[in-house]
Amino acid sequence: MIKDEITALLKEAAQEAQRRGLLPAVTMPEIVLERPQNPEHGDYAATLPLKLARAARMNPMTIAQNLVDLIQVPDEIESVVVASPGFINFSLKSEWLTKQVEDIMSSGERYGDMDLGRGAKVQVEFVSVNPTGPLHVGHGRGAILGSTLANVLSCSGYEVVKEYYVNDAGGQMDAFYRSLYARYQQALGIDAEMPAEGYFGEYMIDIAREVATEQGDGFLQRPAELGEIGMAKVMQAIKTDLEALGVSFDVWFSEKSLLQEGQYDRVMAFLKERGYIDEKEGAVWFTSTLLGEDKDNVLVRSDGTPTYFATDIAYHFNKFIERGFSQVINIWGADHQGHVSRMKAVVSALGVDPEKLQVIISQMVTLKRGETSIKASKRTGELITLRELIDEVGPDVCRFFFLSHSADSQMDFDLELAKRQSADNPVYYVQYGYARIASILRLAQERGIDYSYGSVSLLTSDAELRLIRRMLQLPEVLELIASTLEPHHLSYYALDVATIFHNFYEKCRVVSSDSELTAARLKLVRAAQVVLGKTLKLMEMVAPERM
Repeated sequence: MIKDEITALLKEAAQEAQRRGLLPAVTMPEIVLERPQNPEHGDYAATLPLKLARAARMNPMTIAQNLVDLIQVPDEIESVVVASPGFINFSLKSEWLTKQVEDIMSSGERYGDMDLGRGAKVQVEFVSVNPTGPLHVGHGRGAILGSTLANVLSCSGYEVVKEYYVNDAGGQMDAFYRSLYARYQQALGIDAEMPAEGYFGEYMIDIAREVATEQGDGFLQRPAELGEIGMAKVMQAIKTDLEALGVSFDVWFSEKSLLQEGQYDRVMAFLKERGYIDEKEGAVWFTSTLLGEDKDNVLVRSDGTPTYFATDIAYHFNKFIERGFSQVINIWGADHQGHVSRMKAVVSALGVDPEKLQVIISQMVTLKRGETSIKASKRTGELITLRELIDEVGPDVCRFFFLSHSADSQMDFDLELAKRQSADNPVYYVQYGYARIASILRLAQERGIDYSYGSVSLLTSDAELRLIRRMLQLPEVLELIASTLEPHHLSYYALDVATIFHNFYEKCRVVSSDSELTAARLKLVRAAQVVLGKTLKLMEMVAPERM
């Protein structure tokens, strides 16, 4: 990327300035390039002189000028200038910019791919909802964040495993089994009372009736036997809903397997050997306080049953120690915020750098129709399911809307806007941009226009160059997402590219009587198709040929 080349130029100039005594031998801060909001300030702006000023005890403008004087300006760069209060601004040559159009075209679907991860093995665990009921709207947000992030990491050189942790053990499953057994008996006309801590959703009645019909005259005697059947039905419904949203997983990992295959016992022995296990008050504790936490945490209750925290420790032991992931990314709901620091402590106790565990907290989603908040489903009176949302607005709208906010911010999902077929709806606007591109290229094909000979040097207007500049930023956007784990940047980028393309289309007639200019602009349109198509693919949205 040209950004990396400019960063290297600055680093070399700073080192040369220190060798010549024009800059004191201070520690060099990270060199960061910004995109100026005002295009008159160039394509990139460096803040290095401002960062060096205090340590060097020099005026940042003087530092900036010294560095600029030492920069060996390559052919791609038009100018390098100093700007107050100490910026160094870089402007790219128009001739170089236009040449990139053909590079984008030749790269095709590979455009934007990079080897940032160098094959590092990364696990992204997301959704992981208890198999005790259907997915709700909030779960959809985590699903989209996880699947999009995994896509970006995959094209950034990481070996990515997408995983769903199936919580099929513990107290919640016992409550599910007993609840379903009560509903099953009721479906057969037997008087049965629901457990107080049970699952009272209507879906439990539906599952019970379905099983009763399937069993015919046979009566299931054991709640666990019925529960296994019911859990399988819930998991199948979860998988079906996720598939409808375009979300898939490489691994469905069973919590129960941690107990059955010995990981739980191995990690307890491992932590005890390292001095992180204590027995007090009739229970077994993880001594989190030895690792800087403000309190210890129960692993095994006084009745001998392991806590959710204990099995989660075994799961992360499996991730890091037994499967050897170099990085683990968990996407959790807002109700798991308090679980983050103690899991970081656990990872440290396992002898792994806690920075290798990264947790993204997905905040709450509020559904609205205009200004009115929707609290519950009209059909059941309960929380609105993800499937109901998909059926109403479609998977592409769900994906784009969920990606339109950073994970750590609460979001409003406006159903009226989501279904609007106009430029007000960002999903419609982006997909219409792709459809418009496809339409232009179809027209060229129908007219037999061969644009392969076109000279991109004819692309000199502001609208054309602005589009090229934004298209060239896709690799930078993907690098940003892979580095910060913030996939919402992709939806912003898609909307911006579509907006700039629509502006280009309005200002520049593509197919005209000028055959040379037509061929050049068709190349630009094809490059835009590559960029917008790649962006939609990473978000797993449809790139429509017609709308």
